[in-house]
Amino acid sequence: MNFIVKSAIISAAALLFLGIFPARLAAQDQQPMSPEEMEKKRLEYIDKEKERLVSLLDLEYYQEFWVDSTLTHDLTAMQEEANALREAKVSNYDMYIAVQDKWYQRIYDSYHRFFTPEQWARYLKSGAEKEQQMRDKRRDKAAGIKPEKPGKKNKKKKK
Repeated sequence: MNFIVKSAIISAAALLFLGIFPARLAAQDQQPMSPEEMEKKRLEYIDKEKERLVSLLDLEYYQEFWVDSTLTHDLTAMQEEANALREAKVSNYDMYIAVQDKWYQRIYDSYHRFFTPEQWARYLKSGAEKEQQMRDKRRDKAAGIKPEKPGKKNKKKKK
């Protein structure tokens, strides 16, 4: 994967993270983003991500519409759920990550339905497969499932 694509993915993730989870610095008491600012950042992220996928995957017009609709709905729902946690004064960072993972999983599943097999393969190679593995790993860890070690599968001791 080339540097530009990696940079775009990292920038988009950082922009989304900053828009959804505004941080308070200990040294400075900053005001959280207003709802209008958060909405603007979310819409900017959606536009950038849509354009990235259009250029990366050569999406048809209807696919571009579905990407936009999926991101608009799911990111709005994710932001509302995160805001509900924040309003409830939940301080457990893992709960915010679980909300984020849940909605990114829904986006991933939605994309899988309307991308062609070739587009899906390119999408996975662009970093989505690694992100999915990270979500699976966090989900397994939260469920208490220990990851299997690569060399330990189905080996029996000989006597």
